[in-house]
Amino acid sequence: MQEFISISVRDPRILKDDLWHTHVDYEICLDTNSMCFRKKTSCVRRRYSEFVWLRHCLEQNALIILLPKLPPRTFFFSLRNTDQVLQRMRGLQEFLESVVHTPLLLSDSRLHLFLQSDLSITEIEVCALGKTRYTVAEAIHRSSSGCISRLEDKASCDSDCERYKPGRDEYEP
Repeated sequence: MQEFISISVRDPRILKDDLWHTHVDYEICLDTNSMCFRKKTSCVRRRYSEFVWLRHCLEQNALIILLPKLPPRTFFFSLRNTDQVLQRMRGLQEFLESVVHTPLLLSDSRLHLFLQSDLSITEIEVCALGKTRYTVAEAIHRSSSGCISRLEDKASCDSDCERYKPGRDEYEP
């Protein structure tokens, strides 16, 4: 069977941060039979600033590779302008398609956590540095069950779930 990696960026969603600030996040869905990925299907939600972070990480890790560009940050970007949102979404998908088809970039654990876990950027950094009680693979596996998430409700998690405590070096149960 031929190896494939299919990635799509879809379902833009406007979220209100507070009275004055809103942002759009996008669903990233991955479907693959590649041995490079722990889970063969996954969906996560990410916002534009997180894509910027990912590109910066990949750039630091792969100095000899010319990375694909992200759609430009626009000062006059309107969340209500459907054409702008869809154009950005297409640009984000093109970026990810190029990244997942570049073998050298697939060795970056932050990429895998970005695509297959619902960890925040801070949590991804800590996990990738090995400062958690679980591995990257365990973080990816647990994210699908909701144990490690951005949700603050720990009651919905099993007793072995861990959460990042800001100001500490490790996740704690």
